[in-house]
Amino acid sequence: MQKVRTQLKEHLVPELRNLGFKGSFPHFRRIREQRIHLLTFQFDKYGTGRFVIELAVAPRGPFTTSWGKEIAEGKLTVHDLNERQRLGAIEGGDQWFSIEPHISETVDEILELLQTKGQKFLDSKN
Repeated sequence: MQKVRTQLKEHLVPELRNLGFKGSFPHFRRIREQRIHLLTFQFDKYGTGRFVIELAVAPRGPFTTSWGKEIAEGKLTVHDLNERQRLGAIEGGDQWFSIEPHISETVDEILELLQTKGQKFLDSKN
């Protein structure tokens, strides 16, 4: 599992930063004028090295969760919101990613999905 995290930090996180995301692994946010785009990595609980990427959108400023907890926008994560989208998910299933066999192919796939379907989801919430 540590290998996966290390590879993602080395190869994917710099690309996320180029797209304007800030934060620390596994939680990232991109501040827009009126919204915050959130992105997080969630790993397979069985330690297979597979992971999903979830996206969410929140309004700027302090956010109050559905259970009444107020969270500053700089601390907000995807997990704090009820409405989220798994990057690359198809109807009726999930999109699990793996760094095997080649991390560069996985990074390319993730970036393509983020800039197309992911961006469409993020924009639809603005």
